[in-house]
Amino acid sequence: MTCPTAPNIVLVMTDQHRAGFTAGEGFALDTMPFLDSLAADGTRFRRAYTTAPACVPARTSLLTGRWPSTHRVRQNSTPDEVTRGDDLLDVLGGAGYQLFYAGKTHMYRGKAEYFDAFSGPYGHVSGPDTTTEQRAFAQWMNSIDMGPTREPTPFPVELQFAHRIVSDAIKQVDARDRDKPFFSWVSMPEPHNPYQAPEPYFSLFDEDEVPKRTCGPQAAEDKGGAYKWLRDLVEEKRPGYDRLHRRYRATYCGMLRLIDDQLRRLVDHLKAQGVWENTLLVFVADHGDYAGEYGLQRKGAGMPEALTHIPMVVHGCDIQSRDNDRDFVSIADIFPTLCETVGRGIPLGVQGRSLWQMLTGADYPAAEFADIVTERGYGGLPYPEDARPELHFPYEGTKYDELNSVTQSGSSRALRHDHYKIHQHVDGGGELYDLATDPMELTNRWNDPKLRQVQADLMQRLQRWSLRLTDDLPDGNYDPNLPRHNWHRT
Repeated sequence: MTCPTAPNIVLVMTDQHRAGFTAGEGFALDTMPFLDSLAADGTRFRRAYTTAPACVPARTSLLTGRWPSTHRVRQNSTPDEVTRGDDLLDVLGGAGYQLFYAGKTHMYRGKAEYFDAFSGPYGHVSGPDTTTEQRAFAQWMNSIDMGPTREPTPFPVELQFAHRIVSDAIKQVDARDRDKPFFSWVSMPEPHNPYQAPEPYFSLFDEDEVPKRTCGPQAAEDKGGAYKWLRDLVEEKRPGYDRLHRRYRATYCGMLRLIDDQLRRLVDHLKAQGVWENTLLVFVADHGDYAGEYGLQRKGAGMPEALTHIPMVVHGCDIQSRDNDRDFVSIADIFPTLCETVGRGIPLGVQGRSLWQMLTGADYPAAEFADIVTERGYGGLPYPEDARPELHFPYEGTKYDELNSVTQSGSSRALRHDHYKIHQHVDGGGELYDLATDPMELTNRWNDPKLRQVQADLMQRLQRWSLRLTDDLPDGNYDPNLPRHNWHRT
């Protein structure tokens, strides 16, 4: 479909959604057939990455086009400490867009005052619960201690947050000013824990047919550090929890299908309203999920592919039909891409790169997208694996937060290039993996003489990114020579 000067933009974001879990990405189960159909008709990025495997830092990167070390939001507890220039809402609002939001916020823009229509905030166990049924559902969600549940959710699909959020987004679109374009941000809390699903989704994928995980609890023991600390903590709190890992994976897949059905409902409504032909849709997740790998659930320790590799699909308005398995792209690239979509300049301080030329079939430099960086950590040195510092939750009881003082301690960067991945840590340690033969990053080849030249090349690339992520803000008397499309390599 041809893109108008100011297309409607729909951004659908999922939370803790691991890449590679749809049939179109090679997964054995058909979890998201509708998303796969959009990807087949648009562009799927098979090498898309988050800037950080944590909600608030990643969502801040989407809004600002900046990495956590620069926008300064390096943990979930500091959303309002953001350092930025103009962000996505500033640019689209300045371009005459109506701004709609429905769903989970978990960001510095998560208030009604920033939008023309706002529905939320939704969390992971409750939302804007106004009816008796909604309050009962929230009470039940609190009672299951983040799951996974062993039985289907005893509430209908209509009470699930994904359904309610899409209903809210539909109402916002229907009430729009038809003389102006709109930006609709639809932010679903799922498939983030609690892991639960009503029928038919709970039983849609049997535990025995869900693909086996690649590695179990021994991998966390072998990797040590935060992996072992987190594994030991959860086993201490919930002895034998890993025995439910197949149920957890089956429910996770069912939650993906529930999301997919709601995505289809949203698009069907846009078609019925006659606006789909003039709409650009971006589908992205903030970060991934262990999905049972390493004997872990949720997220927290390290930057494995399970957490940093994310789904990203762009459909509509001049977007080429392309399965892009070559270019490394980031969640931080979405903002500068949308700037160029609506004909606006990329603000000073944005570090992401525009993908618009790539999406529409124009020439672009392959070298610019030959590698990508992810960050982790709030600072200081990493705690040792036997540490017992005071946490923001008690060591006693079953409740825990996988993002805590230990798992997020220190600072690290990881770089992906070709089929390699390198990690550098603030304490001088490092990791190097050949993902072609070791996709779960179990054999550290940092000191392998056979990869010495590979390591040198990757470290040079990582250093180039370190320079690139030096902040251009604040603006001053000097006039920076800003690159076109934010491309530094041509």
